[in-house]
Amino acid sequence: MINLRTCSEEELWKYIATELAKNKVDIILVGGAVVSVYTSGAYKSGDLDFVLYDFARKELSRALNRLGFFQEGRHFKHPDCTHLFLEFATFPVSIGEDYEITPAEIVNEGQMIKIYSPTDCVRDRLASYIHFDAQECLDQAVMVAQRHPIKLDMVRKWCIGEGGEQHFKDFSQKLKEK
Repeated sequence: MINLRTCSEEELWKYIATELAKNKVDIILVGGAVVSVYTSGAYKSGDLDFVLYDFARKELSRALNRLGFFQEGRHFKHPDCTHLFLEFATFPVSIGEDYEITPAEIVNEGQMIKIYSPTDCVRDRLASYIHFDAQECLDQAVMVAQRHPIKLDMVRKWCIGEGGEQHFKDFSQKLKEK
């Protein structure tokens, strides 16, 4: 059983995704919590962002309520898990203008759960760097790329397509420096 008072983003992701999969609610972990998972907690996001693959909002709420989570605005919170909260967006999953995302899948407690691949995590972070000049997201992309193999050519082509050729150069330079 998970300790909600002290759990990491990764532990909470696996718990929530597994329990929701048991209830036939299909989700993928996206955003900053993916960085936390891929950096083994070196980066802390403070929340978990999911994309809901179908419009099972009623099933989602019921399943989360059974786990002790309550909805407050657009967030789901748990009284024992004050350091993290959940947020759910509806399908489609996209990174910038790319809607053809194939998530990484792992089996946890007999259930298939989904997360951005390391390459997609890097692209997601670079999207915030390209479109919002979020320097911290460039640093997060570098952290993930240092720890996991990524498809660098795919990232380069995607950045160029998003108007971020210089942003990719920044990323490449930072990656070499580390």
